[in-house]
Amino acid sequence: MAFGRHETFALRYGWLSKGFNAILSSKKGAKVFEDDDATVVLGVGKNMVTSIRYWLRACGMTDAVSGAPTELGVALLSENGFDPYLEDEATVWLLHWLLVSNTGLATSWYWFFNRFHKPEFTGQELATALVDFVHDQVIAKKKPAATTIKNDAGLLTRMYTQSKGNTRTPLEDALDSPFALLKLVTQSAGGRSYQSRPMARPELPVGVLGFAICQLLEAKKTTVVPIEDLMYSRDEYVAPGSVFRLTEASLVTKLEELTVFIPGVFEIRDTAGQHQLYMSESIDAMDLIKKHYAQSQQERVA
Repeated sequence: MAFGRHETFALRYGWLSKGFNAILSSKKGAKVFEDDDATVVLGVGKNMVTSIRYWLRACGMTDAVSGAPTELGVALLSENGFDPYLEDEATVWLLHWLLVSNTGLATSWYWFFNRFHKPEFTGQELATALVDFVHDQVIAKKKPAATTIKNDAGLLTRMYTQSKGNTRTPLEDALDSPFALLKLVTQSAGGRSYQSRPMARPELPVGVLGFAICQLLEAKKTTVVPIEDLMYSRDEYVAPGSVFRLTEASLVTKLEELTVFIPGVFEIRDTAGQHQLYMSESIDAMDLIKKHYAQSQQERVA
């Protein structure tokens, strides 16, 4: 588990590309963040340098230990990558999945989208529930400070809600994170509470959902999974339905679309009264991402 490593800065547009390109263009690679001139290279303050390095790792663009670029990071963010500047909303959905499924580096985000199911809540209720989760799950010697946990809760809602343009809000805090685009968390008109409800999410690309399911099946070392387990988190496993805040009906609809998106790979079966998703043919999760961006490129050209 990890808490508070973001230096209280939400992920911002341009940070992943900026940090990733710094790694690729520097002879020092991932150690570029440790250089004395890292603030000059990245054009941000010292604490922001640390935050950018954290978000790259938490979103799976760089290795969690070495900080070296991952295969997916290169495919997305390199100069000739699929979407280095996050212009395709699918990239933000993909990064959301990668962040929320990173239980080791983004524990608070994993907890919120998999274990916290209140459709409406206040910031205080969220912080209290997260503190309780940490109290139950983390051994005493490694427990983070309550302030650190509450900072995570506050940052989470700030990252996923669109700013209201309040003139009293500092400009730095008013800049929306890319994740606000997804509208997975909304703020009430008075700003006193938040909502995060299951919805149809027609804008969620089937290729990204397929990628998530492939990763889940690989983690479980299986080729079949009950649709209920795709909807609700079991044990330590992440549930795509919860992560993307889908209704049960919309998840099934998207799974049906997935069987058409990659013909002959996925199949929905009713076995002993239980609906299950089968992977009848092995496929690399990256293949679904490549297919999405290939189709997206064709649509732009057309």
